[in-house]
Amino acid sequence: MNKQDWEEEARKRIRLAYAPELVKAAGQRLAERLAEHLADLYAQQKRVLNWQTPEEKTALAAAMLRQAEQAVGRGRLTEQAVVCNASDDSDSFAEINRPDELLKLLTERFDELVQVALEHGLNLHDPRYIGHQVPASVPVAGLFDAVGSVTNQVMAVYEMGPWATAVERALVDRLGEQIGWKPDSFAGMVTHGGSLANLTALLTARNVALKQVWETGLESSSASPVLVVHSDVHYSIARAAGVLGIGTRNVVPVGLDQKRRMRPDLLDQTLTQLEQQGRRPIAVAACACSTPIGAFDPLEEIADVCQRHRVWLHVDAAHGGSACFSRRFRHLVAGLDQADSIVWDAHKMLFMPALCAFVLYKNKEHRFEAFRQNAPYLFDPAAPGIADYDSGLKTLECTKRAAAFGLWGVWCLFGPQLLADLVDVTFTLGRRFYELLQEAPDFQPLHEPQCNIVVFRHVPKPLNDADPQTLGQFQLKLRRAVIESGSFYIVPIKLNGQGALRVTIINPLTTEAQLAELLEELRRQAHRLLHS
Repeated sequence: MNKQDWEEEARKRIRLAYAPELVKAAGQRLAERLAEHLADLYAQQKRVLNWQTPEEKTALAAAMLRQAEQAVGRGRLTEQAVVCNASDDSDSFAEINRPDELLKLLTERFDELVQVALEHGLNLHDPRYIGHQVPASVPVAGLFDAVGSVTNQVMAVYEMGPWATAVERALVDRLGEQIGWKPDSFAGMVTHGGSLANLTALLTARNVALKQVWETGLESSSASPVLVVHSDVHYSIARAAGVLGIGTRNVVPVGLDQKRRMRPDLLDQTLTQLEQQGRRPIAVAACACSTPIGAFDPLEEIADVCQRHRVWLHVDAAHGGSACFSRRFRHLVAGLDQADSIVWDAHKMLFMPALCAFVLYKNKEHRFEAFRQNAPYLFDPAAPGIADYDSGLKTLECTKRAAAFGLWGVWCLFGPQLLADLVDVTFTLGRRFYELLQEAPDFQPLHEPQCNIVVFRHVPKPLNDADPQTLGQFQLKLRRAVIESGSFYIVPIKLNGQGALRVTIINPLTTEAQLAELLEELRRQAHRLLHS
């Protein structure tokens, strides 16, 4: 095949892949399939988890790739594309001969692939999904995200993603107002996930605390830096300490009260001792709320301690920051406005598709402290005023997807009241589940929940006298039996070193009836395990 023939065939395939008609046909089929899928999930017509081993799932995915190589790469689609014989001056798929047959073939194949993807995933929109802190996202939010994905709106410099930048900036302003900060006094941006958000905020805190450390490195500093944290803080905080050069051994935990909240008096003692030892606290990392049981730290008292010791207060509010929208539960985040930096995940309790995590700074002057760099091949010196809108100056990412389209679209459609409703319904249901556990003699709630996270154990009669280790191991086996059955999805946890069960009611369509059925399913699976 000569160069001219090769290039002609290549361009035929490219025009086919980019054809607007294919986008239209596939998009219509996708919308229909998603709507059918969601309707089945709401009616609990499918398994919550389509369980297969990782090896089985991977083998299926690999087999479909091999099938594509045979059927598409050098098979029937290529042959049909060659037969189509587009005219030399044609740039439109619509002008190719026999487009209807080929379009139908591709659309049918697309539909098959979508079906496979839907049949082999975890069904978060089933009301019986009450597992990790990943929500049954507002479905229409994903359609707004698709606008950014299909058109590939990216960020780093304003001119590459002007609308994505505008949407992000507008949402930062509104979230800051919800926290209680004064307009134009704060700043923020979106990152890809809470772990990266925590890293970015703590990098800022490190650079503010240790002047010139970004340029000269930690070895040039006479301080012995540490991070002071809630004992149940998310593992990404310790990971950040390692990345920042502080070291995981220099993460100092503060003791908790009976509700597993950070004790301000012990924080005060810890900071005083560190100062006496000549060690420099980079930041205090508090929780709103903690991951294990959803405990909200007393932020007002913690903020007072940090202000007295002149230490940066960082609050990981990835899950609980959304309580700012709720009149019923806003008290849980009282004092959040006193934090120097906040992480708030829209892909948790704002019910957005992952990933969309906000990093927010109380003082807008800190917005450029994390990365003190200049990249002239990206940032235009001829328009210095635009730099404040260039996200690449403030985030670890250079190219960054337009992650906030979903939240912007849902807010514009429904207003902020929907966001309050989502918090109110799920937090209230967490309390009701706790009451169901209290009423059941064979279940033990392990804490009084403040939100939609509840940890508990099932104790059937044969295990009434079991030692803690045996009982804990039984919880883990019981959970595995439940999720592999496809009836519910819950997660395991070790609390005080012993196994337990944990739910996060993060599907707003879940009802008390499903929670009561969960208890019955746990009983059924426990009976099977004990008598098998």
